Amino acid sequence: MSAELAQFLDLGGYAWKPVASAADVTAAAPSEGWTGAIIRLDGGSGDGGGTDAAWAVARALRENASATLGVLVLVRGNALDELTMRDELFDDFCLDPFHPRELEARLAHLAAASSGPSTEIITYGSLRINLDTYEAVVDERPLDLTYMEYELLRFLASQPGRVFTREALLNQVWGYEYYGGARTVDVHVRRLRAKLGEENANLIQTVRSVGYRLGTYRWR
Repeated sequence: MSAELAQFLDLGGYAWKPVASAADVTAAAPSEGWTGAIIRLDGGSGDGGGTDAAWAVARALRENASATLGVLVLVRGNALDELTMRDELFDDFCLDPFHPRELEARLAHLAAASSGPSTEIITYGSLRINLDTYEAVVDERPLDLTYMEYELLRFLASQPGRVFTREALLNQVWGYEYYGGARTVDVHVRRLRAKLGEENANLIQTVRSVGYRLGTYRWR
């Protein structure tokens, strides 16, 4: 268990237990059973050394836990081959070192999938965003968005009409630990507008000398 992962779980309010071997899956199981698992593939050399124990834990979880248990694998980019032919042992994966916001989103998605179907959708005009499947459509046309483009669009659409400065968007969408400049927001807005299409590009409006908003605020 890395210090970064332990800190992430503690700050996120997760109740967790470290498991070092397959035998511990049963011995250390909470009275109510495991409700989810993060498997960290140590080693990362691609030769399997240091990952066998992790996969053994995954197998033990599949054999002993309920069918709704969500298993997420943390894997380094140079060890992605470890995932091949092991689809039955995990439900999702995240690159390690991980971005806290991405890991949080993936865990939330696993939790939603384990608890059953959900229909939580943000709608604004012809735009629809499914918070459970991370899909967005406009005029019934699916949008091919990167993770951060989706997060930016979701955040703006969750509070239509409200104006956010570039700095506020960096903090809320990218996180306080992000050190990129405000120019990052401009680039992502430009890409979103292009993907929304010419007829819907004005969904994201520029407020001169302030920032951006989705939609138009109407005075009451």
